[in-house]
Order: sequence, then C-alpha cells, then structure tokens
Amino acid sequence: MALTAESESRLYRSLRVAAGAAAHLVALGFPAAVAVLARPGSSEGVWPVPIPLPSAPQFSFLMTEALLIFSPETSLLRSFSRKVRVRAHWALQLLALLCALLGLAIITYNKHLNGKGHFVTWHGLTGLLAVLYSGGQCAGGVLLLYPKLMKNWTLAKLKLYHATSGLVGYLLGCASLMLGMCSLWFTTTVTGASWYLAMLCPLVTSLVIMNQVSNAYLYRKRSQH
Repeated sequence: MALTAESESRLYRSLRVAAGAAAHLVALGFPAAVAVLARPGSSEGVWPVPIPLPSAPQFSFLMTEALLIFSPETSLLRSFSRKVRVRAHWALQLLALLCALLGLAIITYNKHLNGKGHFVTWHGLTGLLAVLYSGGQCAGGVLLLYPKLMKNWTLAKLKLYHATSGLVGYLLGCASLMLGMCSLWFTTTVTGASWYLAMLCPLVTSLVIMNQVSNAYLYRKRSQH
C-alpha cells in the first residue's frame, strides 16, 4: 500500500531524528576512542597530550555540535531562542579553531624535533587548509553579526553563503580526518572492522550535516524560484 504524504513526512522526520542522534553519538564517541588509542607514551607522542588528540575533537565534536545546534529535530538547544543558539554556535566554533591551532602547533613542533618534513602528505596539506579555512570562516561569520558592513548584501544572502561555505569547510575537515586514518600510526593501531567503523564516523556526520544545510538553505532557495 502506498504511503500517504503525511506518512512520508512522518517517516522522513523520524529518519532525520535518528540520523541526528547518530551524529551526536559519533561526535562524542569518535574523539573519545581516539583519546584512548592515542594515550600518552604512544609512538606518535612526545607530549602529555598525544599528537592526534587536539585535532580529532575539533571536527568530530566541537564543529559537528556547532552545526547541529541549528537542527530543528536534534539540536540540544532547540528549546532556546535563536539568539542563544547563535552564541553557542560561535563559542563552539571558536573553541574548534583554537583546538585546531593547538593541534597544528603541536604537530609542527613534533615534526621539527624529529627532523621530519612539514606538510608533505595529503593529510598534512588538507589539515593545514582546513585550519586556514576555519579561520576565514570564523572571520566571515562576523559579517552576520554586523550585516550593515555589507551594504549590497541582504542578511538572507549572507546566511546562505555562510552556511554553504561552512559546509565546505566541514567536509574539508572530515576529509583531513579520513586521510589521517590512513596514516601508518592509525592503520597499525586500528585494524580490521574497527578501521572501517572509524572511517564511517566522519561519513555519517557529513551526510547529516549536508542534509541539514540542504534543507535549511539550498532547498528553500530553489523553492523560492
């Protein structure tokens, strides 16, 4: 029997709720797993905080939660006003950027101590690009706080471009994470089905965030024409 439009809507909403809940679990579980694997004294670390640890939470927890704040179904702050959610988004994004800069500094210094080349792998290059992009994205977000600075742009258009460019930055960060999971340290530490499960984590959150942004901005933009 064919589903009615109302049934399809309920089913779609249920799927979005389930996917959002999975994204929250992955965002918390992935960095926790990395923290256990990359414990002090590992082959990569010369610090009390192991090398992979500062980078993993940036895109897997802080940035994911910063974007999920605006999810109409699974936001942890959906009962709060949009103003509160925007401020929380800003706080998480700034923490994510600081975390990324810390990770970049630690990795760079570790490479220097061990006489290794800087940014010679795809993981290193995409990681550097993701950090720079995040900094630019945070700077661009200031325009949403002071839209009068852009006299020829409407607030709606600024929000659209900020959301879509933020999605690009998020996907870039996830790509860097996945390339990092192809490193010798990670493939030696995590093997078999566990490695495939780890690779699935950024894919899950990417799909959820892509669906959220598409429904909130891109689909709405098309429907207005």
